[in-house]
Amino acid sequence: MFRTMLFSPGNNPKRMKKALDLPADAIIFDLEDAVAVTEKESARNIIAEVLSQHQQPRKEIIVRINALDTPFAVGDLEAIVPKKPDGIMLPKSETAEAIKEVADRISQLEKQSGMEEGTIAIFPLVETALGVLNAREIAAASDRIVCLSFGAIDFTTDIGVKLTAGGEELFYARSHLVLASRAARIGAPVDTVYPNIKDDQGLRQETELAAQLGMFGKLVIHPNQIPVVNQVFTPNEKEVAWAQRVNDAYEEAEKQGIGAIQVDGKFIDVPVANRAKKVLALAAEIEKMTG
Repeated sequence: MFRTMLFSPGNNPKRMKKALDLPADAIIFDLEDAVAVTEKESARNIIAEVLSQHQQPRKEIIVRINALDTPFAVGDLEAIVPKKPDGIMLPKSETAEAIKEVADRISQLEKQSGMEEGTIAIFPLVETALGVLNAREIAAASDRIVCLSFGAIDFTTDIGVKLTAGGEELFYARSHLVLASRAARIGAPVDTVYPNIKDDQGLRQETELAAQLGMFGKLVIHPNQIPVVNQVFTPNEKEVAWAQRVNDAYEEAEKQGIGAIQVDGKFIDVPVANRAKKVLALAAEIEKMTG
């Protein structure tokens, strides 16, 4: 469960180390878009060194490797996996077969490094039409998968449309990823980056939309975006208080053999009671993670 996943360039050790002190729930050390071709190998070494210096307990660290169809992906895995990141993000995830190939390579490297198999998670980044259409198969391709994430900039480029502030062109993709994730029984998908780092209002509106569609969490590219996104995905005091009233009343009703009740003048049945439990569990998990 990540409200915010902050990208940090893999060729900049100062920014990477600084990112570890920021209030993002996870940091993504980036070997793909943020690193020029000529610096790919040196960036691997830099990330490996930073990982070596920041062993558990620590903030969740994910490494975005290069796409599987590039000449860099295998070398990325060989350099990074032995340093025990929490997860590997695979860009341009389009097929279940690609996920399985990465999972198999990670298993081999875990074994060679003396790690327990399954230690390192996989975070598929879906950012093409093929990836969206194959999301159900991708989500179910490996037990290592925690959640899918969405890359809207590459997605809109792939389908030949403009990325707009309203995001109407993304409704289907976002919703499809939500349904695919739920069907595969993995975590809700993490939403795409918001490219305008100075537009807090736009960021909030987009994040609230993503949350309403069933996504949880957002990829962020600047520290200033972290507080807004964290706030949207954190139940507020009013929501927690409502959930607690519903939960308490429903538990008491169950003891009396009553299946449906009213709280604050509203009808409460099993689905609503379950939603209240989820709000309380989420609030408790965030408190544990941040406290």
